[in-house]
Amino acid sequence: MEAVAKARRVIEIEIQGMRHVQRKLGPSFPKAVKLLQEALLRGRKIVVSGVGKSGNIGQKIAATLNSTGAPAVALDLLNAVHGDLGLVSEGDVLILLSYSGETDELVRLLPTLARMDLKIIALTGRPQSTLGRQADALLDVKVPQEACPLTLCPTASTTAMLAVGDALAMVLLEARGFRTEDFARVHPGGNLGKNLLLKVADVMRPASSLAVLPKTAKVSDALKQWNLKRTGAVAVVDARGKLAGIFTHGDFIRRYEKNPNVGAEPLAKVMTARPVTVQVDKLAVEVLNLFQKNRIDDLVVVDEKHRPVGLVDAQDITKHRIV
Repeated sequence: MEAVAKARRVIEIEIQGMRHVQRKLGPSFPKAVKLLQEALLRGRKIVVSGVGKSGNIGQKIAATLNSTGAPAVALDLLNAVHGDLGLVSEGDVLILLSYSGETDELVRLLPTLARMDLKIIALTGRPQSTLGRQADALLDVKVPQEACPLTLCPTASTTAMLAVGDALAMVLLEARGFRTEDFARVHPGGNLGKNLLLKVADVMRPASSLAVLPKTAKVSDALKQWNLKRTGAVAVVDARGKLAGIFTHGDFIRRYEKNPNVGAEPLAKVMTARPVTVQVDKLAVEVLNLFQKNRIDDLVVVDEKHRPVGLVDAQDITKHRIV
């Protein structure tokens, strides 16, 4: 258990470090977000760079920005002075990471960057450093201590950088009005992409497979429709064709146990009025949420006028592997 205690200490130090940085966030943060947003509006990109562990954190920040629709590239400072600086264009915004603010490769590059029409956002633990003084927006990521017992390996400081980078990306996302649909377009692969791209219309059973009857029809008519359509639910509509209720095979079984003559009853008397529905243009993942929340097995799909246009069975969700 000694190892567990030490591990908890490491995590606690990193938590305290992030809380320390959280409290110090001030006017420079919205300024940094504004710089990023303005650059993207002009069609420019975000360049994230650092050396060593800071460089690794920068790569993750760039990946997060890209995944939320903010074009970003990770620049290796070691290669920047040997030609890779060519990917930086005037009007870009640089996010530069250096805890000391005095990293040799970075300091040597700053005069070149100063001659270009660029904005610099600095993540550093030393605001008065060379990097800090050159920044257009400075985000102080100084932590009280590193979690490394030798105080040599960047730990709490790099975690703080990562957290601030995530904060930038998420606040920028909201400022740009980035939506779920936008997220889906840059994540087309795997279950995540499937869940975000599939619409209800893609997973529902079409209108041709949907049993629809008026409120005046009888339960016996529903039984015939179930056999004909091979479904276990009937959508009950009013005189205007709008959904008024639903009657399922489970409803029939429960009522038959109490009244063997239920077949003669009108659907208006036995249906579930105002059932849970889903709009045809919604994301398919919303169907899964409705099934879980309401503990139902059949969901009527309606159009904008609340007319039934399809049906989703719980088995359809399993078939499409929506999670």
